[in-house]
Amino acid sequence: MAKTSSIKHNHRKKALKYKICVSGAAEIEHCAKDAVEKAETIGRLIAEHGMVLVTGATTGIPYWAAKGCKEAGGTVIGFSPAASKAAHLRTYHLPTDYHDIIVYTGFDYSGRNLILTRSSDAIITICGRMGTLNEYTIGYEDKKPIGVLTKSGGTADIIAGIIDKSFRVSERTIFNDDPEKLLDKIIDIIIHDYKE
Repeated sequence: MAKTSSIKHNHRKKALKYKICVSGAAEIEHCAKDAVEKAETIGRLIAEHGMVLVTGATTGIPYWAAKGCKEAGGTVIGFSPAASKAAHLRTYHLPTDYHDIIVYTGFDYSGRNLILTRSSDAIITICGRMGTLNEYTIGYEDKKPIGVLTKSGGTADIIAGIIDKSFRVSERTIFNDDPEKLLDKIIDIIIHDYKE
């Protein structure tokens, strides 16, 4: 009996899919010219690694990451600030395409951000505005592994300075301007965390 239980446990362990949140600007006018392309690349890489992409079910950077993930055959879960699909579409004017599942939280943006980051194993920050900074600080306080895609514009390019001026160094925030290298480092931290 113990042997069967052990086999089932090992199967579940192999089937475990890490959830990576892509956090970024919903409006991308201030982002770097290649930020959308890099967001799509991150989404594709998440799919190729067999992981699940988690987004705020919004426009901009998270949307393009979702597109990249879905086009590579991946799974995308969105957490909406709205309480229903109708409110998601009509009140918040947010998209539903490129997502397999959208959870309608009903907690507006600040509540959604908490659920979004807490449900993820790690966070990738690309470009960003104030909401992205909110997601970053939640993840930071929760000691999540966070990859910051530098040279993508907005919040992503000022986070290092914020950390420095906050006098709280974090070894769990990784900076890189290459999407593949950034994701690889984040995966290494997640795997180490699960082994621990």
